[in-house]
Amino acid sequence: MRKGRKAAGILTAGFLILALTACGSGGSKSGGAGDNSTAKESSGKKVTIELAISKSSQDSAFIQQDLLDEFEKQTNIKVNLQLIPAEQTTTVLQTKLAVEEAPDIIQYNLASATTDLNLERNFEILDDEPWASRLLNKDVLSAYGHIYSFHVSQDTGMQGVVYNKDIFEELGLSIPNNYEEFLAVCEKIKESGTTPVFMPYKDNWAINIWPAAAFADFVSRTDPTFFDELNNNKRKWSDIPEFQTFLQQQYDIYKMGYTNTDVLSDSYDMAVGKFLNKEVAMMFMGDWLIEGVSQQDPDMRLGVFPIPAIDNPSLGASPLGGQLFIPKTAKHIEEAKKFLDFMASKEIAQQIVDSKGYVSNFNDVTTPALPEYKQEIVDLYITPKRTVLTTDAYMLVDRNELYRMLQDQFAGGLTPEELLKAWEEKFNQLMADKQVPGF
Repeated sequence: MRKGRKAAGILTAGFLILALTACGSGGSKSGGAGDNSTAKESSGKKVTIELAISKSSQDSAFIQQDLLDEFEKQTNIKVNLQLIPAEQTTTVLQTKLAVEEAPDIIQYNLASATTDLNLERNFEILDDEPWASRLLNKDVLSAYGHIYSFHVSQDTGMQGVVYNKDIFEELGLSIPNNYEEFLAVCEKIKESGTTPVFMPYKDNWAINIWPAAAFADFVSRTDPTFFDELNNNKRKWSDIPEFQTFLQQQYDIYKMGYTNTDVLSDSYDMAVGKFLNKEVAMMFMGDWLIEGVSQQDPDMRLGVFPIPAIDNPSLGASPLGGQLFIPKTAKHIEEAKKFLDFMASKEIAQQIVDSKGYVSNFNDVTTPALPEYKQEIVDLYITPKRTVLTTDAYMLVDRNELYRMLQDQFAGGLTPEELLKAWEEKFNQLMADKQVPGF
């Protein structure tokens, strides 16, 4: 089975389990006392392990300082964080793995790790770890028949248009079901004095949220074998003329004055503040943004709806998750495994699941009542099967060059037609460099 299809299968299984588990979880919470026996004190000299994580993932449950302090107290193992700029994460990790200077733990995404980081060659198999027997859904942490990653949740991020519900209600707006309706919503919000859409495109990965969902949504309905054939060099990006339309849509939203002015200067780390201050009403992003805003203002009511590039769109199922991996060349493999043991312990896992509103992946950890936005995702999109894996889930190559090209479009340097042609040439080169059959 090809890698792109394999990664998609992993994630699809996760969404099915999410729908079933979330709907049946009820509202009960565990008292969280639990058994923390997996985090045993180590004797002797203190060890420091390195955990590498993208700066865009600083809201990760696994790097909360109180948990890192407790882990150090119990095990005498200190965790040092390596924060990597979002746009450099893949390249930096690829380099570290290649020269055998890998950190002890990496936070990344399983679907992307299979292609970006050569999962089978570079990472430890975790089948026999003590927490593995407690998993409810091993598939969301597995590839090629083995567990390679760790998380306490079987949930994954969804991406679309994050929006302020109160602003929509105050202006009498409904969720748009196509592009024309979306533009009408933008116009009403602009007339009210609020910026309709925040585009933080200094961080080039953020510019791909719209096309990644739009491309996948369209071909899933009209040309479902496209990505398999693309990855076998039987089809080309330029074979889908609608892709140009979707690229033009996002650019037109900017040119029509519905966004912040300095889209290539404003960054993702400004987004939470923009929503908290009610300066903006919407943003093309994942539901992880909602979590970040809620941590600072639990009363702010945000939701997410699908990228409205086509009629009756589906919500993007993002492969940009945050599982933990242990490289084979890590200097402190046993200590890294103790870190996973600690996070998997009943008490700590329950604490994380409760604080983040996760769907638990352990048989002795209870899923709490889900936040409003997440329950809506389950009820409106996952249960009725209105989700689609985004384009990133099918990509076998590093996407950073694509992100830079998308920035070039907003800088006025590339038309959608030129962008797709340039990316097609780069994509073919990257696939040939990886020695993918057919290229």
